[in-house]
Amino acid sequence: MNEPFRDPKGEPVQLDLPEVPARKKRRFPWSLLICAALVALVGAGWLIRPQQQAGPGMRRAFNGPVPVATATVEKGSLPVTLTALGTVTPLTTVTVRSQISGRLTKISFQEGQDVKAGDPLAEVDPRPYEAALKQAQGQLARDQAQLRNAQLDLTRYQTLVAKSAASQQSVDTQEALVAQYQGTVQMDQAQVRTAELNLEYCHIVAPVSGRLGIRQVDVGNYVQAGDSTGIVVITQLKPITVVFSLPEDVVPQVARRLEAKAELPVTVYDRNRRAKIATGQLITIDNQVDTTTGTVKLKAQFPNDDGSLFPNQFVNVDLLVNTMDGAVIVPSAAVQRGAPGPYVYVVGADQTVSVHKVKLGPSAGDKIAVLEGLNPGDKVVVDGADKLREGAQVTEPDAGQTPGQPGRRPGGPNAAAGQGPSGAPGAPGNGQPRRSQAPTP
Repeated sequence: MNEPFRDPKGEPVQLDLPEVPARKKRRFPWSLLICAALVALVGAGWLIRPQQQAGPGMRRAFNGPVPVATATVEKGSLPVTLTALGTVTPLTTVTVRSQISGRLTKISFQEGQDVKAGDPLAEVDPRPYEAALKQAQGQLARDQAQLRNAQLDLTRYQTLVAKSAASQQSVDTQEALVAQYQGTVQMDQAQVRTAELNLEYCHIVAPVSGRLGIRQVDVGNYVQAGDSTGIVVITQLKPITVVFSLPEDVVPQVARRLEAKAELPVTVYDRNRRAKIATGQLITIDNQVDTTTGTVKLKAQFPNDDGSLFPNQFVNVDLLVNTMDGAVIVPSAAVQRGAPGPYVYVVGADQTVSVHKVKLGPSAGDKIAVLEGLNPGDKVVVDGADKLREGAQVTEPDAGQTPGQPGRRPGGPNAAAGQGPSGAPGAPGNGQPRRSQAPTP
């Protein structure tokens, strides 16, 4: 701690020192720095302005021809095919049940075995029914003997009445007795037939041809006519059917073809549409529309000789409805859509493109029929149309391709027209119509 100055007597002394002015703090020139940055940004924007892309709704400006891939319009046959999802359904499915009650004494089949109608499957203990049959046959023999005796007595009474040795009342009574015995004999005959049927039902046979499922009951169990599970299930596999649904809008077209006695081929594929399973024929259309889905069920039949179709299997269905002969065909990738509707870019002899409005027809795979707007031999753009406008100059880097086949996508060997960069279906350029900005008329 600093001690104050003192005089010789010890008193504090006040020193009068000159005041030193406070030093002013200098400021950084931020305003100049901000102004310099703004000037630099404006200059940079002015320099790069010619290289910026066009605004929304405008096409990018190109100084030279636009590289495109083209294809030639062809004239040929185009199959009109409808696709759907279907389920394999057997023509016949039978649960084999016992028609009588008794102990199961024999199983004559193997699980999964193919059987024909009439083949033996199982046997119920027949001894009670054999005894019932003999009893019914004995009753029938007794009543038949009584009937014969009554008929002889009736003949005697009729002879005596003719000689006035008996009354007519005795004849009438005997005729009623004969009729009574005749009814009893008929009842006995029915009982004998019933006993014979029960004895026949002891031997269970296959009612239809097909493949057997898993056995539901074992030997030694007591089975009854009312059992719900049954003994085994038989499913008919040859032939077999596939049930699928189509939208109600396309059903009249299919119905007209069926009414004309046309054979409509149906092809089924596996769940992933990778393998073809079988080919059959459409046989019928359901008689009503499903109001919940707006679809109608159709049924196709397949021989299924190789057993490739299995009941309740999920399949993809292709129904060939018709074949357009002499149709004008273009790749689906060539069709563009905009405000005027569907259109294509046609390449002229001077390598400039023009917009042609088209009327589209059915499609099949990556091909589509054009009803109006194009002629066979026209060259259309299938890739690179998003950079074009009316009268634009184009160039074809892969013009050496086979005529009628789309060239490769400009800018890469794997970007072929009609196929995306990965080659997977659904990628851009896979033959599906693409949306783009409406062309400039």
